Amino acid sequence: MTVTCNGRPAQVEDLLPALVNYGHFTSLQVRGGAVQGLDLHLARLSHATRELFGSELVVAQLQAWMAQALQLAGLADASLRVTVYSRHFDFRNPLAVVPVDVLVAVSSPVTLAAPKRVCSVAWQRELPHIKHVGTFGLFAERRAAMADGFDDVLFVTADGEMGEGSTWNLALHDGERLLWPQAPALRGTAEALLKQHWPGPQATRPLALAELGGVKAAFACNASGLWALDAIDGHALPGSQALAEQGRAVLAAVPWRGLGSDPLSPAKGI
Repeated sequence: MTVTCNGRPAQVEDLLPALVNYGHFTSLQVRGGAVQGLDLHLARLSHATRELFGSELVVAQLQAWMAQALQLAGLADASLRVTVYSRHFDFRNPLAVVPVDVLVAVSSPVTLAAPKRVCSVAWQRELPHIKHVGTFGLFAERRAAMADGFDDVLFVTADGEMGEGSTWNLALHDGERLLWPQAPALRGTAEALLKQHWPGPQATRPLALAELGGVKAAFACNASGLWALDAIDGHALPGSQALAEQGRAVLAAVPWRGLGSDPLSPAKGI
């Protein structure tokens, strides 16, 4: 793995402030130096920086650092994690507007596609609309689910409304429409692209766990891929593999944008 901070190889003094555990990030896949939904990732980072630090990201500089990190790693296909934090943040004065720092970690590319069986748990991330670095709870819940023989965990509200998975978004199909949960969750880039390009009817609405009896299929998605959910809480979903294949075909047709390009310029196929 290669890690840079503000465009240069990260040093120990750069990394120590990140231990404060106050910051946010986005994870993305790069293929041939290009990214799907690049504008969505950049917008996520900009909005979260404004909310958590009161600062503005210089998007062009951020994008240049991402491209530079990829070049330093010598990879055209890779996984990137871009973390925004601040070496000047002081928890004793959290309202202070501070400049931010950017870590870019480059590692081998991944594609998630294997089907999974998940269980539900009543739990919700803090500030669920932000992809923040406070991941302890969700990983602990995922570990507990795996200890019980499942592959992952699906979070539901205290009222039993389905929201999101540990690191993924959920889509269900009732035989007529693709359904997206309305409960508070991190709205992912893959979800946004699928909503934009899905060819059939779809809706976003409250989805109670009690409605699983009417669900025919489901898939999970994030920037690393899309995979079938074979079962939720033991409720078998026999149509999930076909639905996942349809979802992957939709994403395969979404254009990719080079990291060295203008974020507002037309994307390219890959």
